[in-house]
Amino acid sequence: MRKKKGWTLEQLASLSGVSRSMISQIERGTANPTLAVAHRLAQAFDMSLGDLVEVATQAPRIEIVRTDDRSSLFRDDTQCRIRTLSPLHLEKDVEFYELRLKPKGILDSAPHFEGTRECLTVEKGAVRLTSGSETTDLSRGDSAQYPADVPHRIENIGRGDAVAFLVDIYAPGSPH
Repeated sequence: MRKKKGWTLEQLASLSGVSRSMISQIERGTANPTLAVAHRLAQAFDMSLGDLVEVATQAPRIEIVRTDDRSSLFRDDTQCRIRTLSPLHLEKDVEFYELRLKPKGILDSAPHFEGTRECLTVEKGAVRLTSGSETTDLSRGDSAQYPADVPHRIENIGRGDAVAFLVDIYAPGSPH
């Protein structure tokens, strides 16, 4: 809101009586304001505390998962790195992941909820996909959709790293 108004930290600090460093910490998400501080900030914007809270709780329409966000890492070890590309806080029917496998790296997955399917698209390298008793090899540009409610495995069969995008699609009503 400060930036939308074109105010500097100093201007908002002067209008609200809240220190510049406290405002900066609140904006970066490293500090939570007390009720008194939130009230002074609301007054500076000529709004009620209720209006300020309502504005603060409105979710942005564009949600971003940054490449360097460590909280998006689902798994990161010597064989495999899985990074979620879906916002973590959402309960959803679809999840989107980036999968990186070192040579001979394997991602073994237990069965997901009944009716779950996965879509795998290989961006780089070659992988062997096994779903239940079926196995197929995929290379760059190939995509496969398969049941994920059975044991399934993705194995790097190439000489270099493999990179793939994985989408989990849950059946309606599953408890995921």
